[in-house]
Amino acid sequence: MKRPERAERNGGTGPYGTSVCAGRPVPQRLLAAATRLFADQGYDRTSVQEIVEAAGVTKGALYHYFGSKDDLLHEIYARVLRQQQERLDAVADRDAPVEQRLRDAAADVAVTTIENMDDTKIFFRSMHQLGPEQYRRVRAERRRYHERFRALIEEGQRTGVFSRATPADLVVDYHFGSLHHLGSWYRPDGPLTPREVGDHLADLLLRALRP
Repeated sequence: MKRPERAERNGGTGPYGTSVCAGRPVPQRLLAAATRLFADQGYDRTSVQEIVEAAGVTKGALYHYFGSKDDLLHEIYARVLRQQQERLDAVADRDAPVEQRLRDAAADVAVTTIENMDDTKIFFRSMHQLGPEQYRRVRAERRRYHERFRALIEEGQRTGVFSRATPADLVVDYHFGSLHHLGSWYRPDGPLTPREVGDHLADLLLRALRP
């Protein structure tokens, strides 16, 4: 398929009255437009035509970069998960006590979840509408993250730093269950900053693991 160069030069303000495309690469413009529309009116009620109009591109540009509306929904969450995976890998590979590495990882995933709240809320609200292939992909990506996180808990349990009383899988579910509820109560103008929320949740996790 020919690269949609003309679409990249087009402007557009979309239904929100604010340009989502000027000076930005086409994939970013499409993701920004899709995120706004999905958040405002829902994934199932948003058409491809509305997305491309809001991004100021053509349908050819969307299908060139993403292939489908499903691909856009997947990428909205996948870009957050990639960032979280990179940060977790960096923390887990550090030469530091396992208790510190787990605490830093537990706090960081809370902070990055809050910082990308719109993306994560949109995805979890709509992930059941993904096609089978995309659904399998995102489950595999999430599983890789959870397995690396669980490995830190298992390392601490194996070396006696953490209690073995609770299985590592259940500890992981406990922490990430708390994260999945952030969207229902956290407010940017509330009394806690993202870092404070992350610190509190990390402390709760470590208290649950004390021998």
